[in-house]
This record gives sequence, C-alpha cells and structure tokens, in this order.
Amino acid sequence: MLVALVVADPVAYARYREAMAPILAAHGGSFRHDFVVAEVLRGVDARSNRVFTLVFPDLSAKQRFFADERYREVRAAHFEPAVVHHEIVAEFTLPPASEPT
Repeated sequence: MLVALVVADPVAYARYREAMAPILAAHGGSFRHDFVVAEVLRGVDARSNRVFTLVFPDLSAKQRFFADERYREVRAAHFEPAVVHHEIVAEFTLPPASEPT
C-alpha cells in the first residue's frame, strides 16, 4: 500500500506509530519506505507531509491487521486526532517469489 497523509500533530502521530508498530509486526506487516515530505508538486491534498508504503505477507494478513481491535483502539486514540487527511494512493499485489533456475 502506498499511503499519503496530512499530519497536523506530529507528536500524536509519533505516539500512534509507536503504539501500532507491535500490532503491525504481529500480523507480518512492516513499513518498507517512510518519507517526511518537504514539498508536494501535485496531489489530492497539497498539504500532504507524510508518505509511506505498508507491506504485508498476503491479503488476509492485511485484513486481519486492520480488523484487529487493538489496532482500532490505537487508531482512534492517536491517529484520528493527529491526521487531518489520509489517502491510499495505490495498492499492489506482488507475485510470489519464483524459484531460481
């Protein structure tokens, strides 16, 4: 998943990331790339100041993570007050790794 955010409260967002990280890891997910944006040239919301990719081993792991009640509680407590806009820019499904020949 490629995600863009407008983070209005970086301190609260940092608390969100710290609290959600072990839940994400428990579902096999991780941040592959994570950027603080200095300038937006084009986008749905030109205030976007954070862009990252989230990866999961498979679709069911992603669905379990976002449905996890612990994650939902962390999101409500920290993400929602900190982020004024979020957008899933793209989602990709990578093919399974092939065996070397």
